[in-house]
Amino acid sequence: MDKNREPFISLALYHAFKWSVVSPMLHTYFRGKIYGAENVPRSGSLVVVSNHASYFDPPIVSNCVRRPVAYMAKEELFNIPVLAQAIKLYGAYPVSRGSADRNAIRAALEYLNNGWAVGVFLQGTRTPDGRITDPKRGALLLAAKAKAPILPVSVWGTEAILEKGSKIPRAVPITVRIGNLIDAPSSSNKEELEALAQKCSAVINQMHDLGR
Repeated sequence: MDKNREPFISLALYHAFKWSVVSPMLHTYFRGKIYGAENVPRSGSLVVVSNHASYFDPPIVSNCVRRPVAYMAKEELFNIPVLAQAIKLYGAYPVSRGSADRNAIRAALEYLNNGWAVGVFLQGTRTPDGRITDPKRGALLLAAKAKAPILPVSVWGTEAILEKGSKIPRAVPITVRIGNLIDAPSSSNKEELEALAQKCSAVINQMHDLGR
């Protein structure tokens, strides 16, 4: 496989889902605003790091960076027949929650080595207000191993999409801001990765604080 191109079938399925479902919903139902799309490299391996407040975040981020982004998804979701097929077609791969899943890490590195963008939520889980308070260094370790640049992304407003106990998404305004590209870590040194995780967190929170 050409390392600078995603497989044709993956691209076809990604674009079909994007243009028929995700993009219309983002731009009409959620009145989405996107800033900084020009900062996204059009090809090559890329680690996308973002904040996380909603299950809707992965397709929204992927739509806004305008290229497929493979995300880790908790393994329980792959046991739900219809949902499992949808997230597989959109590039998701399973990870065991609460453990260092080597298969998931291996899958992420394979995507990166094949020229994909891989998405990682910097805190590893959703936060109530969408701000990052405890960034993890896993995304930066992937970037170091794959020698992939890092793209910080802020998603604002998604925490209000689903009210507790409701399955119907609310038509709330969503804003996505894409920051400047950050060079890959020069090593997998723990201190360097932690410092870079803090830097990414600060950049994302600053964009998030800009609001709508």
